[in-house]
Amino acid sequence: MNIQPKITPVLDPGFVPAVLWNQAFEAKAAADPASHQVDIALTRNDGTCFRWSGKLLPHTGENVALNETYVERIVKFLLWQKGGNIILVAGDDAIADMLASRYCKGGAREFDWDFIGKKIYGSPIEVKKVSVEELPEEYSGSMTLGRNLDGYRIGFDLGGSDRKCAAVVNGEVVYSEEVVWDPYFQKDPQYHIEGIQDSLERAAAHLPRVDAIGGSSAGVIINSEVRTSSLFRGVSQEDIEKTLGKVFRTLQKEKWNNIPFEVVNDGEVTALAGAMGMNDNAVLGVAMGTSEAAGYVDPEGHIKPWLNELAFAPVDYSEEGGVDEWSKDMGVGALYFSQQAVARLAPRAGFQFEGMPFPEQLKKVQAAMAEGDERARKIYETIGVHFGYAIAHYARFYDIRNLLFLGRVASGDGGQIIIDKAEEVLRTEFPELKIQLRVPDEKTKRHGQAVAAASLPALS
Repeated sequence: MNIQPKITPVLDPGFVPAVLWNQAFEAKAAADPASHQVDIALTRNDGTCFRWSGKLLPHTGENVALNETYVERIVKFLLWQKGGNIILVAGDDAIADMLASRYCKGGAREFDWDFIGKKIYGSPIEVKKVSVEELPEEYSGSMTLGRNLDGYRIGFDLGGSDRKCAAVVNGEVVYSEEVVWDPYFQKDPQYHIEGIQDSLERAAAHLPRVDAIGGSSAGVIINSEVRTSSLFRGVSQEDIEKTLGKVFRTLQKEKWNNIPFEVVNDGEVTALAGAMGMNDNAVLGVAMGTSEAAGYVDPEGHIKPWLNELAFAPVDYSEEGGVDEWSKDMGVGALYFSQQAVARLAPRAGFQFEGMPFPEQLKKVQAAMAEGDERARKIYETIGVHFGYAIAHYARFYDIRNLLFLGRVASGDGGQIIIDKAEEVLRTEFPELKIQLRVPDEKTKRHGQAVAAASLPALS
């Protein structure tokens, strides 16, 4: 299919927006009287189930590759957006066979098969053929976490370079502190445990009592248990499973007298902080930093029990797109909305940064942008066009009124250029979408994350 975006990214003329490719495929399938429906359920061992349905072309000739691209890219998106390790397929055995051949050991999606399946949900991804009648009903509870401001609370955020912690009294920050730490390559889990407890004790010293503790951390966190996190990359898998995986529950029980204690992914708390700051909901937060991080607050103001790991979700269907070195997949968000994206585009713009670490490359580009360098402007314009089409793609999977935009790539003059170009794409291609792009206000930047984290647990 020939996809022609109305706005082409200046440094990426071969860009094929996922949203436009899918729209074109769906129009083609709708126009073919021989098209057929496929129904997919993505499930977890705890009974959570997500459903998706789509129409496919007759599965012959050139249509085979189109059908496979359409379904596999959507399944990949759903795996990283919502999460699950069992894929049930009804209505097309050939599509089920294709997915099984890719999401397996030695398959093209072996990274996803192992990471989502084994590391996050405890067993490898499985693909099963079923009848439509055998597909379970959709079931996805919301986590009724957040917006609890009563009492004496501690909020914390664990990052790669510092631990932020705050004491909060009825929603007001009475103490906050950032403590430098270096968690990435520490092999002894006690380093992490003692560091977290140290921050909590520092905040507790400023409160007459502690009623509840809420926190955020990088990584995949389910029911306040760490399934995987870059912060623990130096620790053996055995030690993670034995101690660090349940570190928050252990601290709650052994150090904090079983008071309410909840921890979620930092992206979710960022989105919650944004929602609380703007006094609105249906917020998708996207942070462009070391990678692409995301979090979501639904229209009712709840955090969903989803992964929201959009760094691995496809946004570009071009066969010339970059390859993510970790997942070995093409066209995924981390390549387009991160420091990595800046480094990928820098040579095309005319910069020579060979061998320079990505954070340093970003600083150089930001400095060039501050001086009005057109090469830097082209990088930000390209990211902005990519982002506009990605937002429209995200809007097919999320109910979004507000897009919260933040992270190191978003700072400075370049961040505004990204917003301007993204809004131009939305106005030109998707006028039906009413999504407001926002950046965090100063109050939210200063204390919003800590207050939102502290507000996670209810007292009763």
